Amino acid sequence: MWDAPSVTEPINATVLVPASKSLTNRYLVLAALADGPCTIHNTLISRDSELMLDALAALGVGVERTVQDDRSTTVRLTPPAAAGPRQGIVHIDCGLAGTVMRFVPALAAALGVSAHFDGDAGARVRPMRPVLDALAELGARIEYAGQPGFLPFTVHPQQLGQRPEVRIDASGSSQFISAMLLAGPALPGGLRLRAADGAVASPEHIQMTVQSMNELGATVSTDPDARGWQVAEGRLPAFSVSVEPDLSNAGPFLAAALATAGTVRIPHWPRHTTQIGGRWRQILPAMGARVELGADAVLTVRGTGTIGGIDYADAAELTPTLAALCTLADSPSRLTGIGHLRGHETDRLAALERELTRVGATVQATEDTLRIIPPATRRAADMLSYEDHRMATAAALIGLVTPGTRVENIATTAKTMPDFARMWEAMAATAGTADTPAAGAPSSHTAAGGSADAAAGGRA
Repeated sequence: MWDAPSVTEPINATVLVPASKSLTNRYLVLAALADGPCTIHNTLISRDSELMLDALAALGVGVERTVQDDRSTTVRLTPPAAAGPRQGIVHIDCGLAGTVMRFVPALAAALGVSAHFDGDAGARVRPMRPVLDALAELGARIEYAGQPGFLPFTVHPQQLGQRPEVRIDASGSSQFISAMLLAGPALPGGLRLRAADGAVASPEHIQMTVQSMNELGATVSTDPDARGWQVAEGRLPAFSVSVEPDLSNAGPFLAAALATAGTVRIPHWPRHTTQIGGRWRQILPAMGARVELGADAVLTVRGTGTIGGIDYADAAELTPTLAALCTLADSPSRLTGIGHLRGHETDRLAALERELTRVGATVQATEDTLRIIPPATRRAADMLSYEDHRMATAAALIGLVTPGTRVENIATTAKTMPDFARMWEAMAATAGTADTPAAGAPSSHTAAGGSADAAAGGRA
């Protein structure tokens, strides 16, 4: 149990958040399909990205990393010399990383590598069937060691062929579609992909995949209804790219400004982004914050002493932080369109219902909705993380204004933010400090977080 720091005065912090996990792992996969060595600056180094780097190395990708003077990490990847069937089976540890367990099977098949996949106990209950069925439709052989559609399994590429169209049920995760799109350039004849009838979870992550691929030299088109995609065959040109900061991971720190009526600044905030975390610029003002993105790319969020409830749809991975903030509000909230979160690191809707109830909130979780009535008086509790980094950071937000809160296994935040506990404690330590200039001016405020990494996304 981690004793979550609590404060009684406004915080006043500049927080340097690490790079985006979603963009990092997409760039890493695309580098494996390039026609020459690729360089990724400001690469996230966390459990998820390390698992991806290990997986790529197992598939034959050369990996070389360098720590820069500003403490950011640059990774240079050399793709395999040629794709095609190879002898032997490589073993891939997925941990609890959805991007590894969903993206890498398709990549392995496209590269002609037979690969066995397994991961943490929590990963063995996360659905995989849509992407594996799609690979089987293209000619791969899937060998299950347990329940079909779940880890562990082995992908044997055999002889992949072209199909007029592949359809995928993406109601459980957008990663199924992203996995096939990312592998598409290396598939014979490319790929024509359609989402099956029904909901598409987190479509913004699919948009991120498509934009990243096109920016780095792939040719991907999207149907007018945004439910179909065409990927042209061909190796990507070698590229150099810098990863944006993780805007979703910035969320708990920004929410802390509202929770404490304080001020939080995040440097290197992109003016335009495909990350869903970019929505904090709309969500937080709707709940009472003052939000400004300066010409110096510093996002400043100031709490006003009032936190209003919100009716919000499709918050996706922002939901745990948003739900915690709703617990601190002065009126009820409703979060809808989030049923797919039941298949993430844990059943997040059920977990949020249980944990927010512990602190006194009235919470009702339906199939795809959370209804939250804030408590008249919050109470301290031991909050569980469920091996889920976003549940842990949401609990830390509750603890910031609820003395005596403890969080189980805060180290699970290493999945995407290895230094979270220290960053959070450093932010809390700024409570009661005087107002200071925004980041970029001569600094007298306290900065919490990692290095001032290069964060401009796009092709260099």
